[in-house]
Amino acid sequence: MTKQPEEKSKFVRVQELAEILDVSVPHAYRIMRKLNNELEEKGYIITAGRLSRKYLEERMYN
Repeated sequence: MTKQPEEKSKFVRVQELAEILDVSVPHAYRIMRKLNNELEEKGYIITAGRLSRKYLEERMYN
């Protein structure tokens, strides 16, 4: 299965998070760590340096 160029990954990496939120990379790391900790407390398996795009969209204000 080949990923199409416009198809987004299920996960956001820190650089993309910084761009989405218009914050510095160190601040994006802090936000990512906080959101991943929330997911871990709910029993989800998390990967450092990546954040579920779905969870980010749920937690972001618009």
